[in-house]
Amino acid sequence: MKPRIFPILISLAMAITVIVISSDQVAGLVPQSSAVNDLKSLNLTQAVDPYSNQVEAGLNYFRRLAQQQLPLVENLKVALKTGNIKVAEFAYVEARPPYEQIEVFAPSFEQEDSDIDARPYAFDEGEQSSDFKGFHRIERLIFRDRNPAAAVPYAEELVDSIRSLIGKLNDSSNFSAALNFDGMIALATEVPAKKISGEEETWSDQSVLIFRENWDGIYSQYKPFASLLNSAITTQVDAAYQACRNSIAPFVTEGVAAAAPYSSLGTQERRAIVKASYQLRDALIMARDALNLG
Repeated sequence: MKPRIFPILISLAMAITVIVISSDQVAGLVPQSSAVNDLKSLNLTQAVDPYSNQVEAGLNYFRRLAQQQLPLVENLKVALKTGNIKVAEFAYVEARPPYEQIEVFAPSFEQEDSDIDARPYAFDEGEQSSDFKGFHRIERLIFRDRNPAAAVPYAEELVDSIRSLIGKLNDSSNFSAALNFDGMIALATEVPAKKISGEEETWSDQSVLIFRENWDGIYSQYKPFASLLNSAITTQVDAAYQACRNSIAPFVTEGVAAAAPYSSLGTQERRAIVKASYQLRDALIMARDALNLG
């Protein structure tokens, strides 16, 4: 019996040794495994959105615009306090451009977008809703009701909303290439589908200003991706954007915020705006699909 038991005991001892060695090896590899896992996590993040550099480039442009927007709305608040209609009208128009570009990313900061730029139809009670505020509330009080003093509290809230917007823009996790392209396409569609009706700036009559800034904002966010696309697509996007700009060229002056009154445009001019903006939308869809973001 002893001769047969002895080899068994030796085998058992060797197995235990292997187990111990294996356990020590695994324990020694834990830090390395953690590093590998971190690397895998980093690679996974990059795989989810491989366009982080392009997204960040576009965000940096909008961050600069938001910083420009803040003193403009502060100036608007001061102008309203003077009680002078002409001063208030001028300050209002001067304050409009930056956010109309940043609006491209509205899906990433829905509350701020509502507080800054929502129109009455967005609320069940229309302009009687307590949630109706921001630029369009102020627009009505200045241009329609001729009561700039009543707009002061809304301007104070608007300043706070712009500060909140700046915080949202500084958090890159709120944005992605796919979401940003959705915003570009949605706004390119909104111009001809909704804003062309004239309800965008009904009382200030500055809808052309809005169209220009919307298109510029869209194009600014597309540009970082252009080098990744083939020439057939970039040619179409560039041509569509230029068509948009050409459709309003007679009604804007470069370097001047105010545009010609939208009410001065005839049917053919409005038709050209509709056609060009839909062309831009369609070209952006091609770009999105080529980047596999659809």
